[in-house]
Amino acid sequence: MSKVGFVSLGCPKALVDSERILTQLRVDGYDIVNSYHGADVVVVNTCGFIDSAIDESLEAIGEAIKENGKVIVTGCLGVHEKLIREAHPGVLSVTGSQQYEQVVAAVHEHAPKPAHNPYTDLVPEQGIKLTPRHYAYLKISEGCNHKCSFCIIPSMRGRLVSRAIDDVMREAEALARAGVKELLVISQDTSAYGSDIKYQSGDWRGEAYNSDFMDLCRALGELGIWVRLHYVYPYPHVDKIIPLMNEGKVLPYLDVPFQHGSPRILKLMRRPAAAENTLQRINAWRNICPDITIRSTFIVGFPGESEEDFSELLGFLDEAQLDRVGCFKYSNVDGAKANEFPDAVVEEVKQERWQRFMEKQNQISAQKLKNKIGQTLEVIIDELIDNEAIGRSHADAPEIDGQVIIDNTGHLNPGDQVKVLIESSGDYDLWGRLTE
Repeated sequence: MSKVGFVSLGCPKALVDSERILTQLRVDGYDIVNSYHGADVVVVNTCGFIDSAIDESLEAIGEAIKENGKVIVTGCLGVHEKLIREAHPGVLSVTGSQQYEQVVAAVHEHAPKPAHNPYTDLVPEQGIKLTPRHYAYLKISEGCNHKCSFCIIPSMRGRLVSRAIDDVMREAEALARAGVKELLVISQDTSAYGSDIKYQSGDWRGEAYNSDFMDLCRALGELGIWVRLHYVYPYPHVDKIIPLMNEGKVLPYLDVPFQHGSPRILKLMRRPAAAENTLQRINAWRNICPDITIRSTFIVGFPGESEEDFSELLGFLDEAQLDRVGCFKYSNVDGAKANEFPDAVVEEVKQERWQRFMEKQNQISAQKLKNKIGQTLEVIIDELIDNEAIGRSHADAPEIDGQVIIDNTGHLNPGDQVKVLIESSGDYDLWGRLTE
């Protein structure tokens, strides 16, 4: 059996791309290995969103060439083939994101396709997954129609291409049958789902559903497992989803990339929904669903950002009282319009503003978590470390949010869902004990 090594970099959307490639390779009879030295060829799925990601991808390609020698490159950085080949002329093949067939064809070319019996060499119904068994990413669309001035995603991944809802729900149902207890819904713009295919209708479980954000959430809510929504732009129709959260159909959790709090900077960023009254909307969401957790990301040091703009951003944090927040210092991305903007912010000021931002948000986060002391939360267990079980509540997405840490009583396993009484808190994490 020919063996393929795989390196997957970047965001959850790239991880899903990796899972699709791996599933097809496994269908074709290849063995997937976790060692350079045991592989006949190595595939590196790259990220090319910002300079640091490009550097990481080029370094990973170089390591694979050094350790193995036969390397196939794919992913977002693949659109810059010249850059890759200048740094690593020995790569066998370079393709961009979502080019699954070309990647598999390159593997066939450089590692003999095994003799394969599809009746005995079976692949799980849910495909090959790179996440733990109890959660999985569900990608509902590719690409993006927005033209944010700091982003080059549309040039790398193309315009919005939504999957039909019956196709999405067949995959979601297969994952649930396979034991997945949490689905993380992802795309470049989740709330724009279906707009490109005119919200076409599909059939699932004998009922008609439209390929739109509302019907998608309504259908996923019928699976009886956790459903977590990521990359949701704050369009007005998002308001209709909040009652489903209050009813327990989907998790009371929204990942909304606000990016800034200054209307002037949002306009320079060319952000969709920048003109919406975001603070009013957040308050309305909380009135409908008091337990909602709102996660967001922000950029400081965007070209032209003044101290007044930054003060508006800090004021936004004070008023919004967001639960989970990430912050990035602006970095030029090759091909982004913002690179041409005047009044670049110097690195020292970016760093100083980032520190002030994080100090303020840490205070907000710490108080939010302190308020949970004495509450009993539903927690899903991710891993066991020594005498502790590490889990997450409704408010915590894997990899990016906090954790709930409890004493391992000896009978817990990853994927278990338990009730935990919260006894103490930190800036990001909670500690508690089982109530059952």
